[in-house]
Amino acid sequence: DHQILLAQSQRFHAKFFRVLAGYVEPGETLEECIIREIDEEVGIKVKNIKYFGSQNWPFPHSLMIAFTTDYAAGEITIDNNEIVDAQWFTPDDLPRLPGSYSIARHLIDHFCNSSLSAA
Repeated sequence: DHQILLAQSQRFHAKFFRVLAGYVEPGETLEECIIREIDEEVGIKVKNIKYFGSQNWPFPHSLMIAFTTDYAAGEITIDNNEIVDAQWFTPDDLPRLPGSYSIARHLIDHFCNSSLSAA
């Protein structure tokens, strides 16, 4: 329904919303990681996982790999461990977002542009 799921992380002092992120576990595919992380952090099931892009990350030997997904099922249930808030947003009602240099922001901007084209 032209909404994007964004969350506020406990790790960041800046109070902005971002896309969900996580680390791949040994023996896990990227797709399995996406399904697990989203379910663990906010209780949402996803489908139609598609590669979006990548970005270097400031930790040594790390890389951010971005994907888009579609909602499959579930209600937002935040884990209160990594995530302190999560909500669905429309392109017209976005909260404070990460800087334009980040892959997270590129995903959000892509969502907004796609939603405008679909309208």
